[in-house]
Amino acid sequence: MKTEGHYTYLLDDAYIHLAIAKNFALYDVWGMTKYQFSSTSSSPLFTYILSLLITLFGNNDQIPLYFNIIFSVGILYFLSTYYAEVLKGVKETVLAVLFTTFFIVLQINLLSGMEHVFQVFLFVVNIFCFSHKDQSKAAMYGFYLSILLMGLVRFESMFYFVILAFMFALIRKWKDAILILLLGFIPIMAFCAYNYQQDGYFFPNSVVVKGTKLNLDSNIVQQLKVILLDNFLLNVSFYKVGVFPVLLCFIVVYRDFRVKKVHDVLKGNFLLIVFSLLMICHCMFADLKGHLRYEAYILTGFCMALIPKFKELFTDFRNYIKKEKLITILIAANVFLLIYKGGVAHKIMMGGGKNIYEQQVQSAKFLHQFYNNSKVVANDIGAICYYTNIHLLDIAGLGSVETIRFNEGKKKFDGKFGSFLTQYSTDNKYDIAVVYEGWLQGYVPAGWKKAAVLKIEEKVTVARLEVSIYAIDTRNLEKLKQNIKKFNWNKNVTVTIVD
Repeated sequence: MKTEGHYTYLLDDAYIHLAIAKNFALYDVWGMTKYQFSSTSSSPLFTYILSLLITLFGNNDQIPLYFNIIFSVGILYFLSTYYAEVLKGVKETVLAVLFTTFFIVLQINLLSGMEHVFQVFLFVVNIFCFSHKDQSKAAMYGFYLSILLMGLVRFESMFYFVILAFMFALIRKWKDAILILLLGFIPIMAFCAYNYQQDGYFFPNSVVVKGTKLNLDSNIVQQLKVILLDNFLLNVSFYKVGVFPVLLCFIVVYRDFRVKKVHDVLKGNFLLIVFSLLMICHCMFADLKGHLRYEAYILTGFCMALIPKFKELFTDFRNYIKKEKLITILIAANVFLLIYKGGVAHKIMMGGGKNIYEQQVQSAKFLHQFYNNSKVVANDIGAICYYTNIHLLDIAGLGSVETIRFNEGKKKFDGKFGSFLTQYSTDNKYDIAVVYEGWLQGYVPAGWKKAAVLKIEEKVTVARLEVSIYAIDTRNLEKLKQNIKKFNWNKNVTVTIVD
């Protein structure tokens, strides 16, 4: 077995949620370790639900997998109901559900053990309820409840709230616009206020470190260049993921503009416009390069908005493709993308868990056996924090507020970081470091001594093939080497002791 008989998640990020959930459930500490607060989770609601499940059922690392299975079934149920009302046939409904499922690569999101399945579920419910909002009170409540929850599942939902409210304002539905902004932003603002009280930052560390910044300062031109060119117009991922759905929406809306009044066009193509703008905002201020998971909620919206517009394709395929050649070409491009992403997903599913097991889980088991309560400097922090009780200093800034200032806004390390790391790790008596040497960008403290290098065979979902283990307290260097030799490493991990 690739992971010695135990299911391992495809990304180390899943264990970040588990570590915080474990510490909150067992020690009432919202943090990567049980010793201090750290706002590492970018999905506080998902992490909180995991902590409740751990409290109820015990500390089991398979809980996120079971959670995602249940909500994946929920996604399929609501998609089936939604498409059945539009397409009216069983075969057509099944095809639409299958296309949507594989277009958003639901299978990889399910197996990743992260919040994206829950996010997609909320968007499916939201769109389903939107389509019935004026006919049913239950649907209206479902629409607003899903808005209330979305922001704390993923912070990118803020783009959706603003665009949705803007569109409602354009068609003069002021009550809906105001309610969406209030329900969407109040939970986020409450969490941000709490976060600020704890560590001085409004947003979780991952948002601060990885998010795109826009400040009205002397660097504004460079920031706009990054947002408009690097993140959007010159972003290859946008052309892989978002350009064809956006073009389909543009064609539909443009055709309506030629024959209808503006108000009717906005109302009739409401979701098409919303998700086109959402894709653009997401590109400019968020990320599309996250192993097929960050864009899943937007692609779900595109499918649910576009498929009803092209239902004739399902009922009269031959005549439709003859009549609508341009649209057929764009749909074929989306099918090609579905196949391409399926191939990428297959590779990740086959090798991702193996990667994480051989690198992060093996490192965690080593630490648990020999350094379970020690002070450790690290970068990939999920598994090593979930499976141990270490004290952590995260060089990437996700789990340690002390290093955020060196990582904020995707900064590169400099001499100040090197001096800080040397001084901080010495003053606070850190024992060892388990890091990607390349992530230190040449600023490995001179006093650290490398004990060993762990190398795996293939890189699928990990950032580097090699992890280096350093003795920070050099008096324990030989003991560290002996412990590395004693540990029963997985056969696919090549361990090189540094003499």
